[in-house]
Amino acid sequence: MPPGARKVKTITEPARTIPVYDEVDVLVVGSGPAGHSAAMAASRAGVKRVGLMERFNHLGGMPTGGQVVYLPALGYDPDPWRIWGIEKEWIDRLKVHDQCLLQAPENEIGSTDPAIGHKWKSYFGFMFGSQLSNSTDVDPDMLKVVLDEMIEGEGGRITCYMQCWAVGAIVEDKTIKGVIFESKEGRKALLAKVVIDCTGDGDIGAFAGCGYDDTWDSRIRSSHLASCFRLGGVDFRKYAEYKANLSPKEVAENNAKFHKFASAYGPNACARNDQAWINSLADGSCLKIKDLTDHDRDMRLHMTQYLELVRQFPGMENAYLLDLAPQTGTRGGRRIFCEYTITEAEYDIPILHKDVVMVSSHYTTRTDVNVYFPYRVMVPLQVENLLISGRAYSSTARANDSANVIPHCIILGQAAGIAAAVAIEDGVNTRNVNIGKLHEGMRAQDMYVPTKF
Repeated sequence: MPPGARKVKTITEPARTIPVYDEVDVLVVGSGPAGHSAAMAASRAGVKRVGLMERFNHLGGMPTGGQVVYLPALGYDPDPWRIWGIEKEWIDRLKVHDQCLLQAPENEIGSTDPAIGHKWKSYFGFMFGSQLSNSTDVDPDMLKVVLDEMIEGEGGRITCYMQCWAVGAIVEDKTIKGVIFESKEGRKALLAKVVIDCTGDGDIGAFAGCGYDDTWDSRIRSSHLASCFRLGGVDFRKYAEYKANLSPKEVAENNAKFHKFASAYGPNACARNDQAWINSLADGSCLKIKDLTDHDRDMRLHMTQYLELVRQFPGMENAYLLDLAPQTGTRGGRRIFCEYTITEAEYDIPILHKDVVMVSSHYTTRTDVNVYFPYRVMVPLQVENLLISGRAYSSTARANDSANVIPHCIILGQAAGIAAAVAIEDGVNTRNVNIGKLHEGMRAQDMYVPTKF
């Protein structure tokens, strides 16, 4: 034993027989942006029995339970401001509900007019340099409703298993056969022909024996945790006008004041003007019990002080705590080793992969470079009929940091669901999916696929 190492006590569990709770064609584990999209896409591509497993009592993951209400614009070639596929459906459905979506007017999107820029500059992530984007803020609770409505619209082809936590993978001859999960009903199994890991942290891939990288660069966004919350009783437009007239030095000084309290940011916009969204950037790993526990408690223990500070700013005088996100904000966990690994080099010299499933420009630092993500980033090296979608796709830490937010996860999830449908229809392993059919299925679901390779 290494010097100073703590001896770990162990127990031995007795062998037991686990009942099979259900059997499906495609099982999606995790119902965040990737998981919900994967289930929807698989159903719409013809899969008759889709299972969607979720450990909380709602669908949506980070944008709902995590209150990550901001959906950034990503930019696509050839149409940089078009929103594609299931993300567009989210937005269209939210638009019909009053004050549940904040987006710039269509005639202003793409504008470089300084007057328009000044109006939007204090709305986090809406300006890319001097250009107004089509980024959006969504209401997290109404999005929960919308996501359930979408599932219901599939006519019973998707079965949801809520408050069920996957704790193991069933693997035979290097092929995944399903998962083991825990719930109030005890420990059970759920079998499937194809499993899509949308846990965000590659949980199923790790349980199945896939190799992974869980190291992160402490200087980047994805190596940090968040604990989000919303304020009510505010006039965000008034606050935005105040902030827009500050010097960069004054903005930095205010940010430093807020960041003292559990690494929180200052107020950001919500879908409603009378609410504000607070995000944070705290050190810690979403794979460690202590880090998860300490950050969430730290935020709550500093809440009173944060409120006292924020009420000193114009538009925030009557702010009160509206609600705390029930899920911890997690940005980066495991990245599963797959057939292809995206590196930061492709943000300098892009490669047009023939099996492309997502085209994205840089999120953390806006550039005009489009990066082409191949299907192979979701196909693990060691296990058959398992796909890794969402932010756990195969990538280096910095490359992942540039492409792991909500719209990326929606796209990768939708592509994974279509790929699973193609594999089942053709009777092949997910490793051998016909890329032409995959692209055909993607276009049929309004996803962007380049026309030239």
